[in-house]
Amino acid sequence: MSVEKIAEILTENNLKLAVAESCTGGLISSLFTDVAGASKYIEQNFVTYSAASKIAILGVNPETIERFGVVSEEVAKEMAQGLIKRRGADFALSTTGVLGPEAQGGIPAGTVFIGLASKSTTKTIKYISNEKTRIAIKQDIARFAIKVLCEFIESARV
Repeated sequence: MSVEKIAEILTENNLKLAVAESCTGGLISSLFTDVAGASKYIEQNFVTYSAASKIAILGVNPETIERFGVVSEEVAKEMAQGLIKRRGADFALSTTGVLGPEAQGGIPAGTVFIGLASKSTTKTIKYISNEKTRIAIKQDIARFAIKVLCEFIESARV
């Protein structure tokens, strides 16, 4: 499962992808733009690190953040849905998590919630990286997010 495979599927079907990253800080977007032709399938990508940016850019409900916390399944879901509703993408990927080195609000370092959305379906996945450093955790999360995005897109085509 790779960026190249996602690029191929989206380009062949004239579909657009949008990404909203928090803990991955733009790494996923960077991996997609490393492949030539990304402008054919990337609609818009954002680094929405703060709660305020998640609210303003993606339309995350402030009450969701207040109730569940910024690192939560619910926020990842609203981030991905916001990309579909507000940014005109066919598929969306979001990440919100804790890189560490310490836990945040009782959530262990290496924990991420990934939001996946299309115009008809939304899915969230919790993933816990076993890596030990911030950079290694971020890279692991990015690889995992791309893998599950590829699976999500392929399942939508069936």
